[in-house]
Amino acid sequence: MSPSPQKKQIFTGTLIHVPSLSTGISVLQNAVVGVDECGAIAFIERDVEGLYDCEEDTVSGDEERLAGAVRDVLVKNGWDGLDVDVVGSGRDGMGWWGPGFVDTHTHASQLPNTGLFGATTLLDWLKTYTFPLESRYSSLSHARRVYDRAVTSTLSHGTTTCAYYATIHPESTNLLADICLEKGQRAFVGKVCMDCKETCPDYYREVSAQASLEDTKAVMQHIRSKDPQGEFVQPIITPRFAPSCTKEALAALGQLAEDESLPIQTHISENKGEVALVEQMFPNSTSYANVYDSFHLLTPRTVLAHAIHLDQTEMELIKRRGSGISHCPLSNTSLGSGICPVRRILDHGINVGVGTDFSGGGSCSILTAAREASGVSRLLSNFEQGSGKSEEESERMKLSVAECLFLATRGGATCLGLEKRVGAFEVGMEWDAQLVRLESVPEEGGVDDGGDKGMDEGIVYCWGTESSEEKVAKWMYCGDDRNTRKVYVKGRLVHERS
Repeated sequence: MSPSPQKKQIFTGTLIHVPSLSTGISVLQNAVVGVDECGAIAFIERDVEGLYDCEEDTVSGDEERLAGAVRDVLVKNGWDGLDVDVVGSGRDGMGWWGPGFVDTHTHASQLPNTGLFGATTLLDWLKTYTFPLESRYSSLSHARRVYDRAVTSTLSHGTTTCAYYATIHPESTNLLADICLEKGQRAFVGKVCMDCKETCPDYYREVSAQASLEDTKAVMQHIRSKDPQGEFVQPIITPRFAPSCTKEALAALGQLAEDESLPIQTHISENKGEVALVEQMFPNSTSYANVYDSFHLLTPRTVLAHAIHLDQTEMELIKRRGSGISHCPLSNTSLGSGICPVRRILDHGINVGVGTDFSGGGSCSILTAAREASGVSRLLSNFEQGSGKSEEESERMKLSVAECLFLATRGGATCLGLEKRVGAFEVGMEWDAQLVRLESVPEEGGVDDGGDKGMDEGIVYCWGTESSEEKVAKWMYCGDDRNTRKVYVKGRLVHERS
């Protein structure tokens, strides 16, 4: 997607976002947002009287077709006389603009295996399902088939930013980055690094630490040649997890990240068997987190996926280094890895986002992952109370709707160093947004047109009594991609549901 300037745009209607963990859901009614040629928010006016939300969603900037209310806002902000497009969230109160989702952890290459894990847990699952699949990505035709669908699917679910793991193959990793650029998704794309003979199969292993480093550099150079400023796509250092890499590889990757100011993504403490394996392979380290820290892989730009079985010392170390955690409740549940104590991690002041982690997770939807984050937190609360914790302490384990949506948007953006650019609606931030619409059940019952319109609009039913916050809750617990009508990245329309 070309980063060339575009037309100024006006977005009107209701804006709903969660600016911080402490603020809760913020609803801006009758809002007018100006987005400039570079996709940045130039102004936000709220409670605009007499606001006209065009029924056709989009109109030209011809002043005769613009409502007085919108025209007055343009004049106030120095945009009068300009040719602008106006896009509304709808006049019926069933739509709103929300920030695009940020997926802090997923495996684009594993999309074909989504839903396949049998009775395995993590380490067996890797050997049985994952490594055989990922070994196929030396074929660019296979890679294009999968990666094209992965990016299209995540965009259709409202994911405007995604941190992707590819495979060990540099050419197909480059292809994934190219597809993200073509489709306009903001992305971090990493070539997976795994060179350890003891843990990686012969048919799917890099030949040496040096080869892994050189291929990683080649991917970095390719991505930077296509997007020098990193406006949409950035390279990210990606050791699969500590057991898959030799000490030489970990050291080289840590040095490369430091030399090139690169972000880092990897896994940590997902499974108890994995934690035991790390202890066995790195006997001189005091913990799993200490392994990464000893190789300079714990930085303010590091995203650690899962983090289910961290101890207090590890949380304190991660906080000191400024690294973030990607909470992956879908795969944690599917693979029986455990329940991540997100509240305790947040209490340590660690940034947390949400990851779909397909194919361990059974969906490419961050909305589904946020829903699962709420559900497992409520289970953890129940378990805590049963283990002798006080009711008050146990109740704190629950994550609210607002908190889950924060993790899915600005929380994830913070983990990836984008919190000043995306994840909320503020002047100066970029317009990464999704138009969400729900179905209003007519007073006379039935479906509006006597056909399938109701099912086309999803299964979130509104009855005319819900507050804005209640509509958001219904969407988080019951919604899907059918409710995502338009998706914008940096002001560009990248997905529209017909």
